[in-house]
Amino acid sequence: MKDLVQDLLKHLFLERLEENLFRGNSRDIGGKSVFGGQVLGQALIAAGQTVEGREAHSLHAYFLRPGDMRAPIVYEVDRIRDGRSFTTRRVVAIQHGRAIFNMSASFQVREEGIEHQAEMPQVPGPEGLPDKVELGKKAAEKAPENIRKLLLQERPIEFRPIHPIDPLHPEPGSPCREVWFRANGSLPEVPAVHKAVLAYASDFSLLGTALLPHGLSFHQRQVQAASLDHAMWFHRDFRINEWLLYVMDSPSASNSRGLSRGSIFSRDGKLVASVAQEGLIRKV
Repeated sequence: MKDLVQDLLKHLFLERLEENLFRGNSRDIGGKSVFGGQVLGQALIAAGQTVEGREAHSLHAYFLRPGDMRAPIVYEVDRIRDGRSFTTRRVVAIQHGRAIFNMSASFQVREEGIEHQAEMPQVPGPEGLPDKVELGKKAAEKAPENIRKLLLQERPIEFRPIHPIDPLHPEPGSPCREVWFRANGSLPEVPAVHKAVLAYASDFSLLGTALLPHGLSFHQRQVQAASLDHAMWFHRDFRINEWLLYVMDSPSASNSRGLSRGSIFSRDGKLVASVAQEGLIRKV
């Protein structure tokens, strides 16, 4: 069986072309264009290749154009600032001579300081919960062929939703959800790698939270959706191949845009990262 996590790492790690120039390829996960989480992870790896002795603590990104899965992506890093405590990098992803994505990322030396955090909600643990592949097999029996492939596809990230929804015919509900997830394989003991994989994983399910009150899903033909921007903050150390809880909510949808937020907790209740994303959502 193919090691999907190692395959993901192979695509996240980039070829260095010049000092500030990198190139990467894409994984086909069944969509029409490059998966946004992949570009996030690759861009964070590219920025980190130009920084020493500091760790990423935040990123702010915009998706400008759909990515072409058949063509390589070139990442150009601009070394904006190297301060005493913080380092700032700007990354532009380019295909066919045009920018498809840009991101600002900030890196910081480790410092001691005040601490507090939001409490992790009381939810069942991941043990005994079905993962998305198991749930997809049930839904695939009634799905069209193109959707069936998406539902049955094995992924390097294992997701176990606490309250599963029917991906083809969801019932309207609260714009909130909780999902346990982890990388399904071994990873090197390098914090930058775990952050890049977390950035990749954070793009799954987040925008879809804005569809929940409306009984819609990405698998329905009348739904057109795409990520517009993505922001992420890394608070504490974690391991992406250990269980993490993704707590998501959507406070607003209007003007064909939906806003979703996420808090990511380790199994022992530490808030390790926060996420926000706005996306295009149209009924066509």
